[in-house]
Parts: sequence; C-alpha cells; structure tokens
Amino acid sequence: MVIRERIAKLRQLMKEHGIDAYIIPSSDPHQSEYVGEHFRCRQWISGFTGSAGTVVVTLDKAGLWTDGRYFIQAERQLKGSGIELFRMGELGVPSYSEWIKDELKGEACLGFDGKVFSISQVRKMKNIIGNKISFEDRYDLINELWEDRPGLPSDPIFIHDIEFAGKDRGRKIREVQQGMKKYGASHYLLTSLDDIAWLFNIRGNDIPSNPVVLSYAVISEEKAYLFIDKNKVGADASNEFESSGIEIMDYDDIDKFLKGLKKGDKILIDPDKTSIWLYNAIDRDIEKREKLNITTMMKAIKNDIEIKNLKKCYIKDCVALVKFIYWLKKNVGHEHITEISATEKLEDFRREQEYFMQPSFDTIAAYKDHAAMMHYKATSDSDCELEREGFLLVDSGGQYLDGTTDITRTIVLGDVSDEAKRDFTLVLKGHIALSTIKFLYGITGSNLDVLARRPIWEYGMDYKCGTGHGVGFCLNVHEGPQRISPAPNNIRLEKGMILTNEPGIYKEGKYGIRTENDLLVVEDEVTEFGKFMRFETISYCPIDIEGIDASMLTEDEKTWLNDYHRKVYELLSPYLDEEERKWLEDQTREI
Repeated sequence: MVIRERIAKLRQLMKEHGIDAYIIPSSDPHQSEYVGEHFRCRQWISGFTGSAGTVVVTLDKAGLWTDGRYFIQAERQLKGSGIELFRMGELGVPSYSEWIKDELKGEACLGFDGKVFSISQVRKMKNIIGNKISFEDRYDLINELWEDRPGLPSDPIFIHDIEFAGKDRGRKIREVQQGMKKYGASHYLLTSLDDIAWLFNIRGNDIPSNPVVLSYAVISEEKAYLFIDKNKVGADASNEFESSGIEIMDYDDIDKFLKGLKKGDKILIDPDKTSIWLYNAIDRDIEKREKLNITTMMKAIKNDIEIKNLKKCYIKDCVALVKFIYWLKKNVGHEHITEISATEKLEDFRREQEYFMQPSFDTIAAYKDHAAMMHYKATSDSDCELEREGFLLVDSGGQYLDGTTDITRTIVLGDVSDEAKRDFTLVLKGHIALSTIKFLYGITGSNLDVLARRPIWEYGMDYKCGTGHGVGFCLNVHEGPQRISPAPNNIRLEKGMILTNEPGIYKEGKYGIRTENDLLVVEDEVTEFGKFMRFETISYCPIDIEGIDASMLTEDEKTWLNDYHRKVYELLSPYLDEEERKWLEDQTREI
C-alpha cells in the first residue's frame, strides 16, 4: 500500500537525522485551517483528507488525531494504512503530546517542521512532554520524500474595492498603529492570511475557497511592509500600495527582516498564529509582546457597509439555493441525479448571481448515511444516485465580492421514518432556541451553546462539534475569535459579529441532519440591569416542513417558524419565476 511505503521511507529518513518521532500537522506556515496543495503534507503521508488532524510517526508506530467531525471518515480512509485512529475528545484518549511522552523513552528526539508549528503549540508540547526529550524543528522531512509535490501558487492578487470593504487600507493601518501604542510596540508581525487580506484590502486565489494570498506583513510606527511574491502584484495594485505608503518585499525575506530588527525595538506577535521558526528568527534582545492579533477583533466586527452588503449577498445566495431545491424536488426520481451532479447544479445556480467568485468551501451534498460524516465530500467511488426517499443534507456557501455565505438545509426527498422526523424536529428546536435568545452584553458563545443542545440532550444525543463559528467577509468561511461551542471562550459577542447557528444529529448507518443559518449580533435594549443583545437572522431559505413533527413544537416555536417562512417568501419571491414562486409559497405555508 502506498501509505505504508511512504511511512517506511519517512522512518528511514528519521533514522538518518536521529529523530525518534516526527509530527505532521495539517497547517501551513500561516496556521491556516484550510491549506493549498503544496502544504497538504498530513494528507500525503496518511491518506486522510479531512481539514483537521495531526499525524505522529515513531520508528514502530503511527497515529492520527482528529476530532468528532471526522471519526467515521478517518476510520474508513486509514483502513490498511497501519495508522491508528485517536478520537480526540473521547474519554481515555490521550493527546498526541501525551502519547509521545509515553512512547519515547530516555534521551529521545522529537522532530517537526518549525515553519508549520505555532509558538503556542510548541510550548504546550514542551509543557506536557518535559525536558528529557529534545526538540528538532529544522527539517521538513515530507519535502524530502514528496517527489511530485505541487509548487506554490502564482495567481495574481486583486484589490477588494472599498464599496465592498467599507474602509480603506490606510485607515485600517492607522488604527492598527494606534493599537500598537497601547502595547508599547514599535513593530507588529502579522502572519495569518485572512488578517493580512483584510488589512490591505486585497484578495487572492492561493487556497481553494479562501480568497487569500500567501504573505506576511510587518507594521511599524511609520509604515507597513507586505511580504509577497512580487510577480503576483500587478501595476494597479502596486500603484495603490505605493500611494498608501506600503512597501512591497519578497515573501521569502520575512525572516531576514525580523533578524534585522534593532536593539530597543519591541515587536507584537500572536503566539497562536506565529510560527516557532519566525519566533526564533527574532533576536533574543528584541522584546516580544504577545497578544491576540489586533486585526482579529477589528475584522470580526463588521462595519455598516459590510453588513449592508452581506444582507444583499444572502438574498441572492438563498435565491440560488431555493432554485436548486425546487429543481431537485421536481426532478429527483425522474432523471439521474447524484451527489456530485447535485453539487454541480447548485454551483451553476450560484454562478448566475452577481459578484459570485467561487464556493466558500467544498459543498457537502450527503445522501442518507453519507450525511452521518459531518464533512463528507462525494468522490467518484462514493457518489450515489438520489432517490425519492430519505434525506439529502446540503451544506454549502459562496464567496462573493460582497460577502461570504454558509448555509445548510436537510432536504426531504421522500419517505422518512418517524425517528428521522423526530430528530429533524429536535435539531429545529435547538436552532430556534439559539435564534431567539436575548442575552446580557458580556456573554460569550460558550455561555449560549447549551441552548441549541438542550432539546437534543433530552433524548440522550449530542453532536461532536461546535454549534457556531464566525464567518469572514469575502474571506475565510471559518473566522475567529468568536464561536458558539462548549469549549471555553472568553470573547464577548459584540454588535456586528456574524456567527452560524448549526446544531445537528448524526447517526452512523442512518442519516445526518443539520439546519444552519447565519446570525448577526445586534443590540436589543438597555435597562437598569444592563445592555441586552440578540441575534438577527440574515440567511433566508425554507426549512423543509415535510421533515417536521409539528406536535413536538411549542406555540412559540411554530410562531418563529411561520414568521421566518413569511419573510423567506417576501424576500426571495421577487427573484423567482411563476412556478418557483408557487412552489415556494407551498414550502413556506403555515404549520
């Protein structure tokens, strides 16, 4: 088997370098969640294609650590590879650092590529593993083995116009420089690609579905430096940068620049986003101040123009989705439709919409039991024909110049069991509970997560992922720092933040159900007890009433659903033809 052969060759290389265990993460030098083909080292060595996971190879064992979204997928893809699956978060399952500590004895050496490990990750490993084991971070061993490794992307960047962005790059940079003063920093190192794209109002095509460009940035008290492949910067972009006082430097010169900082300089870095390689490039005499990226909170709170654009964006995106669902329900069982062809058809409808660029992530079109894998992606081997029965889960989104969308609908194609209807309704109840909450300012997503889970917990079920994540603006579909999850989070929900609301139930061998909308955090009222906030739903697409057991809904829940569907029809019907409008009128009828 190819994977076994690759691991054998890696072990031989490890012996040559005196390395007893080697770690291959999923990240790139910018700690990106999704990475370009050049950086898919973990996928290459393991065969596991999920977006999250870490492989550890010792001289006689190998393991993959991933989270609950990928348990079923990883188990299937690792079969026969000799790699053991470690289900993160389950009782008794060690972290990869704990496992390494138990496996390596004596004066062993742990190796990894320091360019793709953050400062925080390395510190955490050292705290767990201890000082007896030495760390070697100089070698990218996969690069020595991967003979046909794809090169770095070379597509040109483009300027994200202020009519969409709402704020020019000069103003953003000045606000960053003001933030630097609060921390007493003379320089600010920025390595995360979405932060850089947002700050400089640029977009690229270096990572599929994520319109970012491989780059680094340093902001000083006087100017800004952008480290990028200069061949990607056309004349128009170059002129804009020059007029904004931005100096363009070679992508590969970032470490040289950092090594050239002078004694007395104070540099601000985010230890969760900055690689240990760049940290080590900064002289020990340079004072390093560690904080969450200034741009992260700035980017997370959308400005008025971004919000206005995004609301318009969601109308056209949901028009595309409604046209797709109408087409699907009309034609399934009458013509050959598969998971893959349905995915392509949905993208065709999105391509008809103004400012559409590309999907915001790989569409999940999962039929029946395939949907039990949260991040399933149909392949030529797994693709199956849709029939007039069961559920089709479609989790999809688009990248538009005027916004990024993310929405999931579980579509009833025909007969479903009473159990399936019950679970569909439980997911809806959780979705409504979160959509309608009024909360005191200062609350975090961790405080609200239980609302979406409560109806599901009452039946002894759960979903092994968070309930919601932030969403970028013509940027990454997953954006921090806000999230709705059981995991502790100290980020307050602020006016202007966008979060998804996506509870679900996933049963192996049966089905997967998820209902997802995007929510905007808005102010509600101020009383003697403080300021209260609420969510405004900004994505409007019918929730399939054929899957609902109405007897399980309270009167308040029915009112929410009927009001929601009334607005769906009001917003979308003007963009539909007569047949589509009649169908939508039926799909949004009161229950």
